[in-house]
Amino acid sequence: MKAVILKSFGGPESFELQDVAVPEVGIGELLVRVMATAINPLDFQIRRGDYPEYVPLPAITGHDVSGVVEKVGPGVTDFKVGDEVFYTPQIFGPKGGSYAEYNVVPESLVTHKPANLSHEEAASTTLVGGTAWEALVSRAKLNPAESILIHGGAGGVGSIAIQLAKTMGAIVYTTCRGSDQEFVRELGADHAIDYTSKNYIEEIASLTGNKGVNVVFDTIGGQTLSQSPNVLSDAGRVVSIVDLATPQNLIAAWGVNAEYHFVFTRQNRGKLQALKTLLESGQIRPIIGAKFSLAQIPEAHTALERGEVNGKRLQGKVVISVS
Repeated sequence: MKAVILKSFGGPESFELQDVAVPEVGIGELLVRVMATAINPLDFQIRRGDYPEYVPLPAITGHDVSGVVEKVGPGVTDFKVGDEVFYTPQIFGPKGGSYAEYNVVPESLVTHKPANLSHEEAASTTLVGGTAWEALVSRAKLNPAESILIHGGAGGVGSIAIQLAKTMGAIVYTTCRGSDQEFVRELGADHAIDYTSKNYIEEIASLTGNKGVNVVFDTIGGQTLSQSPNVLSDAGRVVSIVDLATPQNLIAAWGVNAEYHFVFTRQNRGKLQALKTLLESGQIRPIIGAKFSLAQIPEAHTALERGEVNGKRLQGKVVISVS
């Protein structure tokens, strides 16, 4: 099979398209012919060497799959050859990632693909959708009529999070560039704040009458995380999906009785089944900003890291057509 191999940690040139053996299927596993995958910030963080102890090289990386079941292992009960499925492979797992024509996955991680989506659309939702679900539903426990500030609303996770928050009945504030304001409003954001020209802390204070928001969803990290208590209402919640690369002074959190959650999303079928229901009902729609082929994964990584494609601002997900 064709696979894109990460040979060393570094830039996009660290990838090489190679012919490798199709992986063997074990007990309780599926062999899936990958039709489409996608690129996430986690992918280029792994590529550049942020998690070297978890990724023995050479490696097949990638964390989104939409495809067709090619073979089932002993003990598989819920899937058969020919089924269309979507899922996130186990992060840092031993079976390899999605930058290949085939992937082996435990049955427990897999869900039938939403019937109304193409493989490219389905692949664009797995990791970001599961992350948004865990952040807003499982951790923040966002309630109807509560307010949430979503940082980076035009990005892959942010664009799904806005839609999910609206299905939950929340009032949604989001930060983005001025050129993305119309886009995030179309997704359902009630208030779009241009962080390049306005102080979002002051804007939240003005828009909420100094009450603040109930939840902050941090997809940026750094100063954005440390400033979160300044926009929170009393007993508000902060959910961050960014690792703590530098120490954080969270003394301001004490003053508002803030609750913090740090999420490194875990794969399971339940989150994807819930996401599938929302996708099939049209309450959440995939947002594809750019498409590449398997051989163009280096270019796809470059596009996501730069946040632009052919000189245009990237909105939503970067997807890869594999088969």
